[in-house]
Amino acid sequence: MTLDEMNAFMALVQLQSTRETAELLGLTQPAITRRVQSLEASLGVVLLDRQTKPLKPTAMGRRVYRQCERISNELALLRQLVEQDAPPSGVLRLGLPQSITDIGVAPALMSLTHRYPHIEPRLSSNWGVNLLQGIQKGIVDAALLLYPAGNIFPEGLQSKDLGAVPLVVATAAGGGPLPTTLAACHQQGWVLNPTGCGFRGGLERALKDRGLPMRINMEVTGNDLQLALIADGGGLGLVPRYLLENSVYAGRLRILPLQDFQPDNRLWLVHPVLPRPLAEAAASFGSTVAARLGLTAPLAH
Repeated sequence: MTLDEMNAFMALVQLQSTRETAELLGLTQPAITRRVQSLEASLGVVLLDRQTKPLKPTAMGRRVYRQCERISNELALLRQLVEQDAPPSGVLRLGLPQSITDIGVAPALMSLTHRYPHIEPRLSSNWGVNLLQGIQKGIVDAALLLYPAGNIFPEGLQSKDLGAVPLVVATAAGGGPLPTTLAACHQQGWVLNPTGCGFRGGLERALKDRGLPMRINMEVTGNDLQLALIADGGGLGLVPRYLLENSVYAGRLRILPLQDFQPDNRLWLVHPVLPRPLAEAAASFGSTVAARLGLTAPLAH
């Protein structure tokens, strides 16, 4: 009985296809068949019902499968224990919100690869809710997310507050008197990201709480396009202050100091339990992005 035989058996039970199992493990179909038959011979039991299509485990096969899973999990824990003090290596899948992909990311990526030369970063950009789902599904290893202070993330995820991200209501420079309340903003309307953007969701909740309607002039994707349209008088926008201040359109924009709406998000590093070396690499990346954005980390209690 070998680990290779157990792995072949578990994969065959999961995929229910000798062809797909062979492709997954990089073996031939006869090699998969031989490994499973060797495991059966070692245990003296029949593990698969070969009269059914797709293949299904026998009653004893299901019990053996569960035990093989336990052994596989224990081996994974053993490897993690041994690798705790090893330098970070391998692929690190990092998720980023749309609003920070233009600023601070390239220097942080260079810093990460310089400090951890054996790490292979893979970056993806999406709305916060989609990135969070990606973490839960195991598609993303760690993500930088913009959520309010004190946000409670799903069970099983670890989170670190990297600092405040002030949001501002932006309008075109010049013109007449500025609105000072959310209600007074209705006449100008909004230039916002599509549904799924956390900033838009926060604005929608604030308007709903006050019994106010939302007037959307345009839905756009992309920071530069949004700010360009606002600068051209297309409506109001809700953007991070650092995005406005670093924009090529900064001279054509101004901030509305609304009396009843001062939104404030935080930048969070969120990930499941990771091997310590990978967790350290993700933390280094998050801290560098936060520093490039000029964020001040909260004081430790």
